Amino acid sequence: MALAGTEFYPPATRRLRLGIVGGGRGALVGQWHWTGARLSNRWELVAGALSSDPETARASGRDWLLAEDRIYSDYREMARAEAARPDGIEAVAICTPNWTHRPIAEAFMDHGIDIICDKPMTLSREDCEALEQRQRETGLVFAITHPYPYHPMARQAHEMVKAGAIGTVRQALVEYAQDWATEPDDPDSKSLAWRRDPARIGRASATGDIGTHALQMLEFVSGQPVERLRADFHVCGAPKAMEDTAFISLRLANGAPAAMWITQAAPGNYCALRFRIYGDKGGLEWDQEFPETLRYTPLNQPEQTVVRGHGAGVVPSAERMVLLPRGHGESLSDAWGSLYREIAIAVTARREGSAVPEGLLSLPDITTGSRGVRFINSAADSHEAGGVWVNLR
Repeated sequence: MALAGTEFYPPATRRLRLGIVGGGRGALVGQWHWTGARLSNRWELVAGALSSDPETARASGRDWLLAEDRIYSDYREMARAEAARPDGIEAVAICTPNWTHRPIAEAFMDHGIDIICDKPMTLSREDCEALEQRQRETGLVFAITHPYPYHPMARQAHEMVKAGAIGTVRQALVEYAQDWATEPDDPDSKSLAWRRDPARIGRASATGDIGTHALQMLEFVSGQPVERLRADFHVCGAPKAMEDTAFISLRLANGAPAAMWITQAAPGNYCALRFRIYGDKGGLEWDQEFPETLRYTPLNQPEQTVVRGHGAGVVPSAERMVLLPRGHGESLSDAWGSLYREIAIAVTARREGSAVPEGLLSLPDITTGSRGVRFINSAADSHEAGGVWVNLR
């Protein structure tokens, strides 16, 4: 049985050279990137500015077995030095806090290095416009790290909706629920300090942190972009400076209603990104905490459970993300690997001037990133105006 990346994707001729900014010791997001790159078997991590603190940067670089002369504490120095090397990095993963994404991306784009950026892409609409303009001028790949649609059963749902399995989308619900913000914030946590500071995180906390994932999943699976929304922000856990919960009503492009619930203060929920999408011919339900199965309820027929694996109704675009046979559980790290595999294919094609086969990739790009930032700011616009309907702009 062929594994993903062999018969389903163009074969790699070599590993691409990857650098990382941020994500050093104690930063979980850096581990996600590193694990995804390694699992894809299409990247070699060769350089990093893993912290702005020189001592932490050196220690982290040694942890990751980087050569001493390719461990940096200044991303600008890294961009200049790597661009000057014949074996310099070909793409950089930006794993830093929100307010730093734009200047870091611009520094590497100025040197012709492709971008892999965490979400939210920036803080403001103006930042989005600046990065989009720079990307158009350079033609560089600008990928956004939304790994959840790279779960095979999320991709299966996308393809089933597109094929008409549930008919016309009539309503949808999406939620992302966690519980870590139920208790008081740790006063010594640097991460929580910036997550509660509008100057550094933007106009929303939980809505930007996990709401952007929920929006991207809803629009990807339903095939319907959100056009209007009304939002109410709340603090449902211990008192804090910014919202830990949001209730958002949505109107999709085809006029269908949808609802989004975002919370980091719901005890017993850990990483519960879930969607339920219903049309005039059936419905689909999926839960990221139980990613191996997709519930399909065709109207007036027995419900079906689609199980991750090869064959048995799994469509080719979902199959190519399957690494193991049924019964051997896959996880979010495997989804990160599939995301990094598609990024590598896009970067290789750009650098070689070759075409990517139509329909092969569904890569979240700079447009996806910009849409997430506009969603955050539109939700803040609505909340600050008393929960009025606004256009997503």
